[in-house]
Amino acid sequence: MTTLHPVRSAPPPGTDPGPEGAVLPGADLLAAVLAGTPEEEQPVTHVHRLPVRESRTRPWPGWVGPHLRERLEAQGVRAPWRHQVEAAQLARDGCSVVVATGTASGKSLAYQLTGLTRLAEDPRACVLYLAPTKALARDQLASVAALADPSVRPAAYDGDTPAEEREWVRRHSRWIVTNPDMLHRGVLPAHQRWSSTLRRVAYVVVDECHAYRGVFGSHVGHVLRRLRRICRRYGADPVFLLASATVAEPAAAATRLVGAPVVAVTEDGSPRPGATFALWEPPLTERTGEHGAPLRRSAAADAATLLADLVERHARTLAFVRSRRSAESVAEQARRVLRDRGRGDLAPRVDSYRGGYLPEERRELERALSAGQLLGVATTNALELGIDIAGLDAVVLAGYPGTLASLWQQAGRAGRAQRESLVVFVARDDPLDHYLAHHPRAVFGRPVEATVTDPTNPYVLGPQLCCAAAELPLVPADLAEFGGAAAEARVEELVAEGLLRRRPTGWYWAGRGRPDVDIRGSGLEPVSIVEGTTGRLLGTVDGDAAHATVHTGALYVHRGETYVVDEFCIDDACAVVHAESPEWTTVARDVTDLSVVSTDRSWQLGPVTAHTGLVDVTNQVVAYQRRRLGTGEVLAEFPLDLPARQLRTRAVWLTLDERAVARAEVDDAALPGSLHAAEHAAIGILPLMATCDRWDLGGVSTALHPDTGAATIVVYDGHPGGAGFAERGFAVLRRWLQATRATVASCECESGCPSCVQSPKCGNGNDPLDKAGAVRVLDVVLDELAAAEDREQDDPTSPGPAAASTRSPTEAARADTEEDLVF
Repeated sequence: MTTLHPVRSAPPPGTDPGPEGAVLPGADLLAAVLAGTPEEEQPVTHVHRLPVRESRTRPWPGWVGPHLRERLEAQGVRAPWRHQVEAAQLARDGCSVVVATGTASGKSLAYQLTGLTRLAEDPRACVLYLAPTKALARDQLASVAALADPSVRPAAYDGDTPAEEREWVRRHSRWIVTNPDMLHRGVLPAHQRWSSTLRRVAYVVVDECHAYRGVFGSHVGHVLRRLRRICRRYGADPVFLLASATVAEPAAAATRLVGAPVVAVTEDGSPRPGATFALWEPPLTERTGEHGAPLRRSAAADAATLLADLVERHARTLAFVRSRRSAESVAEQARRVLRDRGRGDLAPRVDSYRGGYLPEERRELERALSAGQLLGVATTNALELGIDIAGLDAVVLAGYPGTLASLWQQAGRAGRAQRESLVVFVARDDPLDHYLAHHPRAVFGRPVEATVTDPTNPYVLGPQLCCAAAELPLVPADLAEFGGAAAEARVEELVAEGLLRRRPTGWYWAGRGRPDVDIRGSGLEPVSIVEGTTGRLLGTVDGDAAHATVHTGALYVHRGETYVVDEFCIDDACAVVHAESPEWTTVARDVTDLSVVSTDRSWQLGPVTAHTGLVDVTNQVVAYQRRRLGTGEVLAEFPLDLPARQLRTRAVWLTLDERAVARAEVDDAALPGSLHAAEHAAIGILPLMATCDRWDLGGVSTALHPDTGAATIVVYDGHPGGAGFAERGFAVLRRWLQATRATVASCECESGCPSCVQSPKCGNGNDPLDKAGAVRVLDVVLDELAAAEDREQDDPTSPGPAAASTRSPTEAARADTEEDLVF
């Protein structure tokens, strides 16, 4: 691809032509950062022009009071946009509604109009507002406080709220800002103390509801069902107002989340500035990784340089990264680049933002970012949702964020001040990122995916039924809302387990105390990071990630400072660290064993068979590698002695009999590596089809699995009970494997690299891997899939995937409701 120049000339190859003679500021920025790049090192694979969209407004509804209108007009809102009025009117009429429009489209005004008007009309009414992140909650609290009458007294009720303030919030606030975790742990179990509030709830706002997916989303759906049930107990029937990014089938997803009918508003009436959106793949370098595989320049390094380039041009920029460690690393690398260029004056205007910071640190960063004191911020998805940061000029995405909904949500952070902007997607050395960098239609020509949840997951359903019974005895009429037949079967199992007790008036909680349920899915206690010399608490990491991130010897990064873990104590959920600045980072290695518990469905494809069902997985972190910063070169590997973890989950797997293996022309020596490479690539590509990322998944491959008696490739959900991802893969098997095959075959490496078949978390050290053999194996599977689909078209009565009969009552009821899931 030729270098982009900020002049009025023909667009470079791969560029979508804009209006004649038009040069966007975003295009200028891109051309400036690419200036001087040699032709053979050009990283941009495609440039897309997002067109300008004009606004469509509507008159103020007659029921909006003059005081609220005056406050809005004083903030520059002269007239509401079409979707704001449509959603507000539906909610005003008593209909639950989801607003599914783009980033910065003013979704919050829809629920503010309705909620604040109701509170002005009814001095006893209140609104309950739920946000998935504290940053968004605090931002929306400030927004409501600027519009509300003094009698509303909006307040936050979350983990950062001091104990002495919580009683005041419960007694006096009429707009309570909280989150699903606090609702689950602090409000519903104590509903008697909250009764005066719960009987007055007129509206429940669920902001950024697309964030509730997978196991967490399934838990939140049950928490909302419990809320509705408790509100009915006190005589309230609140209307739900949900705000979502642009997703597929928003009404169905919102209905499934809330457990009640929801109408969608999707026609976006807000204006959108134009933008230049570049796909960027760092080039292969002369450096090599495992087994001599070529390495690309890292996405983090390119993102850091881009962040420095843009800050140097005074462009306010967010760089989204995939992990907490990367946020720290990218910010520090950008500061180093600026200092090396003699722009040390700009280095203090670059910082990082991520989860795990202490509350006061988050507040200060949010204030500095909103005030414009910071020019560049490297952030995790903690800043993806909603928080109002006006006037951003550019967004850099260091790696695919897992879903198109998140990609567009992050990209939409740029251009909020009606300024044309720049978005750059920097591909990681990863199969999915490589695929997207070379298939722009998969980014710009594909509808946003639907939200994947599975409310009948027994590992979600059972604990949530226990929580509901501990709040109020369950009666038969409740079970329809909690999952119908699956809930009825699960209740019987809970009775048999001694967790529920059946009485003539319903099912009662029979356990001690209250059920202890972690709705974030892991059920594991967060691990505290403590500085050994001072005893200072630096932050926390999730319990499920601790074995891989804060094991003894791991490198931990906090606010740009690096620490090495001296001791990881599992029993105390604590990692003791000391400050150190080595020239390496660390990567954990794990090993996995898998056994098949039951098969739900099978699809016979000649010599190939596809299955989905229940599996038991045993996983253990066994070692870690030190890798040189910037290059990824492996310096050393050290063993670890950590306990194995057990997981019962759902999987999709392929079996290939001897005929299929022979057709693939793979001999006994090459078969394990061919299956292993295909497994890695398939895991890397599945997030293109389901709302997950590769870290939500696991896999196993073997030339002869003891439970199948054949060559087998397994991909499983990395969450107890499953999260719907593997089942989604089974449903779109041919599309999934076509994209997998295209990724492996198109990669320019010779025998496999991280962009196609190597995995960053492979417990076997990416050995053996056979790239060419993987392509041939995938060709055989795809040939059989195509033949099977042709047979079904010729004979509509020909069976497709068949259900197996080896299921428990709960599994059978769960399978019966699968057709109701929205994928």
